[in-house]
Amino acid sequence: MSKNLEAFSGDKTYSEPVYLQVEGDIAFICFNRPDKRNALSYEIWLRIPQLIEECENDANVKVIIFKGTGSAAFSAGADISEFKTLRYTAEGAEKYNKATMIAEKSIMDASKPTIAMIQGFCVGGGCEIAVACDFRFSDEQGKFGITPAKLGLVYNTPGTKNVVDLVGPAKAKDILYTGRLLDAGEAYQIGLIDRIYPAGAIKEETVRYAELICRNAQLSVRGSKKIINEVLAGAIEDSPETAELVIDSFLSEDYREGVRSFLEKRKPDFKYS
Repeated sequence: MSKNLEAFSGDKTYSEPVYLQVEGDIAFICFNRPDKRNALSYEIWLRIPQLIEECENDANVKVIIFKGTGSAAFSAGADISEFKTLRYTAEGAEKYNKATMIAEKSIMDASKPTIAMIQGFCVGGGCEIAVACDFRFSDEQGKFGITPAKLGLVYNTPGTKNVVDLVGPAKAKDILYTGRLLDAGEAYQIGLIDRIYPAGAIKEETVRYAELICRNAQLSVRGSKKIINEVLAGAIEDSPETAELVIDSFLSEDYREGVRSFLEKRKPDFKYS
């Protein structure tokens, strides 16, 4: 068992509806309302950017994993009690939507790779968070859906673009027009998720994949993420910033260690990122 998985042996007792748990070089952002299938409240949306910022400021953290407490749900979506309170007026709805978009953008803009580790239901806002991550790994019981059509709502543009980027326009229309639930097999087939694991293995396999990223040069990993995000935003050539990233990589200690390890026929020991 890996040191990260051994340390992260299970869900600890926290009172917060969402909390950060750092184990070695992996951070876990955990939705913690298992009695409500980890429903997302306004408070949770506000906390996500703060927790991302904590991860960004922690030099030891290399990968961020989102997960739900328990095995029944990653998140089954919005807290329905807020539909008749905060989200029942135009002013309240605008406030709520702004919080969701800021949270979503914080995940997408994080310099460090993000993985959604999905067990059970991943619906509505839960799916919105998952598609904002770099990767989505699901157990075999995963259920996926984006359901504004069942509530008379319209999904925001950044969230819709993330879905279209993953599955294409026709499949995105299918998901959004019908609001139906997809099982893990169909979600994988259309590209909504990246991997499916048995329920008993998903934690171990997700951590193992995160550790694979952690062993590489983080300058390279984060540079690649930034450039891929720019490509998704329409870039076809280097900007001055990305051109500088490329040149600076040749001057980095990571590059020197990579070259030395290659010539010495050993695994690199990247300590500089």
